[in-house]
Amino acid sequence: MIDPATGVLLISDPFLKDPNFMRTVVLLCEHKDEGSFGLVLNRTFDLTLDELMNYPDGSKAPVYIGGPVQMDTLHFLHQLPDEIPGGLEICKDVYWGGDFEILKTLISNNLLDLNKIRFYIGYSGWSSGQLAAEMKEKSWLTVPANRNLIFTKKVENIWKDAVKSMGKKYEQVIHYPIDPQLN
Repeated sequence: MIDPATGVLLISDPFLKDPNFMRTVVLLCEHKDEGSFGLVLNRTFDLTLDELMNYPDGSKAPVYIGGPVQMDTLHFLHQLPDEIPGGLEICKDVYWGGDFEILKTLISNNLLDLNKIRFYIGYSGWSSGQLAAEMKEKSWLTVPANRNLIFTKKVENIWKDAVKSMGKKYEQVIHYPIDPQLN
């Protein structure tokens, strides 16, 4: 395991019961002494981008629930730094945010490769010391993020695939029940 940092995935412990983070993977987009900001990668929202943004001719791109904080905000990750300037590189070839006006133009003109962008409503946030305390409680496993996991087409497998990326000794974790007391 590695320490939390920008570009690290937080993989929820298989027994974490917080409904906001049960069997989730969070990409840390920012990690500082003052706090941390991340996006849950594997929770789908019930509206598509065109429905959420009220774009009649807009994109049918899926939207994901980035976390329980400020569910009235929209964030995005992408692999398009030349088309969407101003994003911050989070890990190799993955960018967070950028010029939203340019993004809207690309969307309205159908010039966006939807396989290279993900939209999130809300985010996951930790105040100073909060994530460190959760790490001590062993609520999270950590691995470096990678583009393939972030932009996989099989969102339902992200948690299992992230656990598998930790190595063979962790693979059994994917078979643990959510509540072992029910066995």
